[in-house]
Amino acid sequence: MWPFSRTGPSGFSSSSTAEEVTEGVDGRGLTAVITGASSGIGAETARVLALRGVHVVMGVRNLTAGANVKESILKEIPTAKIDVLELDLTSLASVRKFASEFNSTNLPLNILINNAGVMATPFSLSKDGIELQFATNHVGHFLLTNLLLGNMENTSHTSNIEGRIVNVSSEGHRFAYREGVRFDKINSPSEYSILKPYMLVHSVFSFAVMYILGKCPKYNYSDCFHISFGAFIACRYNQLSAYGQSKLANILHANELSKLLKGAATTCYVALNPQVQGISGKYFENSNLATPSAKATDADLAKKLWDFSLSLVG
Repeated sequence: MWPFSRTGPSGFSSSSTAEEVTEGVDGRGLTAVITGASSGIGAETARVLALRGVHVVMGVRNLTAGANVKESILKEIPTAKIDVLELDLTSLASVRKFASEFNSTNLPLNILINNAGVMATPFSLSKDGIELQFATNHVGHFLLTNLLLGNMENTSHTSNIEGRIVNVSSEGHRFAYREGVRFDKINSPSEYSILKPYMLVHSVFSFAVMYILGKCPKYNYSDCFHISFGAFIACRYNQLSAYGQSKLANILHANELSKLLKGAATTCYVALNPQVQGISGKYFENSNLATPSAKATDADLAKKLWDFSLSLVG
């Protein structure tokens, strides 16, 4: 990791903004889906990608909030291409509806940013009877990713442009349960921790997609997909302060504060910067390659998570 604003090998640091890490990048002709794009870091990611010419599709739970963000971006960038579609990651039916609606637009898919998430919520179950944090941060994104992979595969074939899938994770993944994921206790109120369910699953999921699909002939990302699962292990709230800033921006509706959010920089770097091309299954922090915990790249845990997730989504 690159602390105290020290510039890393990429030329960027924890002080770099999303605009800085994408400066000079031409995203015209690309299409990106961003979950949780109606506020905070997600909204800033949408703004910067639109600024670089990317056609942004915002997957949001609150359509009014999403429309407000779209209006704000269009005021700043009149030529921006932005669509807003409803997406409630706590509902598998909503995820399927979103994927169907997006695919029916016949838009290509170059970039998928799994950004939405909740943190430190009291124990509760999703609409499908799955612990809420696990359902929102992982299961919903797991299903969404699988439903959109075909589109991304076709896009990469026809355009010969590498697809990128980005999972927003957290440095807090290092403080997960000792066994990584308690598959048999996901819905147990007595075993619930408000922080630990959020921490590891995105990172393990990122590795799982790279590992599982990379080993499957149908999804040979180097020969067939041209999809960087390395943009996959993703970007993260690398500091709790970034998460706090994001929530403060939400409360204040402060567009200028959102633009200064450092938490969006790594997301945008991995999504667009050409330095990341061809890198797969890696973890990024402060717009630089970093080393995740051993659990985050545990192949056995990744396989278990993949199979367990399949059983939940049907």
